[in-house]
Amino acid sequence: MSNDWSKAISILKRGGVIVAPTDTLYGILAKATNKKTVERIYKIKGRDEDKPFIVLISTFNDLNKFGIRLTADQGKILDTLWPGKISVILSCTSLKFKYLHRGTKTIAFRMIGKRNPNLYHLIKKVGPVVAPSANLQGGKPAKNVWQAKKYFGNTVDMYMCGHTKTSKPSTLVQFKNNKLVVLREGAVKI
Repeated sequence: MSNDWSKAISILKRGGVIVAPTDTLYGILAKATNKKTVERIYKIKGRDEDKPFIVLISTFNDLNKFGIRLTADQGKILDTLWPGKISVILSCTSLKFKYLHRGTKTIAFRMIGKRNPNLYHLIKKVGPVVAPSANLQGGKPAKNVWQAKKYFGNTVDMYMCGHTKTSKPSTLVQFKNNKLVVLREGAVKI
């Protein structure tokens, strides 16, 4: 277990997988643009192959990497919500990212801000990361690094130490006719 965020950045850049505290819960992180590493997380978690992961970003420009263009109205709405504990499902029809959207043609994104300096800096250096909660399929999310280590043992490349995370998961929303619809109420009430 470590507090060396520079080492975590290096591991992710090389295609590794880490467990780290996010803005909500502990997550199992990998570079979102590395298909092989994303698939590795599915195996580690024992996750259903058809369930997409949330992708953490640090700026609106990160959405361009996935071919996502917001309407002016969507941009205005998200500008009031992000950064924050709100994951937004956006349309992503590119076959290039099928390994992320798993055929749903949508990806959920959450913007991490400077209030979470270590994670924000990591995403700035590595690029967007997938960040499902640190648990096995059907299990409770790990509240600390020790619980995560019980789930994953040596199957991940690094565990980042942090304080216990007891937040609810992010609130999950989607645009319908340029209005937000809450699909899962979580850490933030809308």
